[in-house]
Amino acid sequence: MLDKEICIRNIERMAEKAKKNNLRFRPHFKTHQSAEIGEWFRQLGVDAITVSSVRMAEYFIANGWKDVTIAFSLNILEIDSINRLAASAKLNVLVENREAAQLLLQKVRRPMGVFIKIDTGYHRTGIPSSRTGTIDNILDILGKNKKLAFKGFITHTGHTYTARSTNEIFNRHFDAILKLKSLKNQYRKNYPNIEISMGDTPSASICGNFDSVDEIRPGNFVFYDLMQHDLGVCSIGDIAVRMHCPVVAKHVSRNEIVIYGGAIHFSKDTILNTDGKPLYGRIVIKNENKEVLLDNNNYLSRLSQEHGIVKVTPANFRLINVGDVLEIIPVHSCLTANLMGHYVTTEGETIRMIPRY
Repeated sequence: MLDKEICIRNIERMAEKAKKNNLRFRPHFKTHQSAEIGEWFRQLGVDAITVSSVRMAEYFIANGWKDVTIAFSLNILEIDSINRLAASAKLNVLVENREAAQLLLQKVRRPMGVFIKIDTGYHRTGIPSSRTGTIDNILDILGKNKKLAFKGFITHTGHTYTARSTNEIFNRHFDAILKLKSLKNQYRKNYPNIEISMGDTPSASICGNFDSVDEIRPGNFVFYDLMQHDLGVCSIGDIAVRMHCPVVAKHVSRNEIVIYGGAIHFSKDTILNTDGKPLYGRIVIKNENKEVLLDNNNYLSRLSQEHGIVKVTPANFRLINVGDVLEIIPVHSCLTANLMGHYVTTEGETIRMIPRY
């Protein structure tokens, strides 16, 4: 279920923040994966987007987007599709090694922008900012083909998602900016139009220092979720999506409710509950036609493939019956949305996502 009003409010807030800080707003569309939701961004003046795969780029380019960054390190097996997409849109790709740069040099058929992926502390992908020799080698390769335009340095400061406080988010964001600013200053002489692109929802939402940054690429902010709430990045009222799950059984001896809603609906992402146990979602029930968010003594505690186990207090156990529908606020809205494949708005409208294969 998607609350359109909350979703649009989240988009407006982030667009305004980008404008205030003189940043290009290139939102990541991997969270919502919907052409229709993409139109809500376009109505606010957004004309450049980020995606996480070639297939996603194909979908959004087919729906009229003409400035697209594929923010996933170049998959050299997809070069033919990338060439085809670059013929119909302004396309940017990412490289982080000589192999990918060499393949682009040999195989590129259309003009495209190239960002070098920098690891600023997340340690998932990217070149550490101190390895300027590797960066120089890649730039030498890219410079041999005029179809390849070096755009600058790109990073995902995903380690803000594991921060234990908002101060830690600020610190990790500032450390990333220092590393990227140093690179920008070092290479500005030879590349005067060099850009810095950063993308993560925690820092984009709460940080105010974007010195030397040219664009931001947050994605999760469009919906937010319990992970962001747990980080102190958003309020419960900012979370725009919920899963509606039927109650199929009750077990009074354990004060547990069984719902049709498992790992194939929610994913296996968790946060730590106040009792020290994994939490997969928080529970909203209707009481006298009013929605009530239950406290953390009531939560989605276990998942198997289709089954979800909800722990509740004895008092709330009596309020929930087989056949009721529980609203579950997900821990990670991106994965939950991807698993479900479509939305139903609070007004009853169905919104489609990228078609399944």
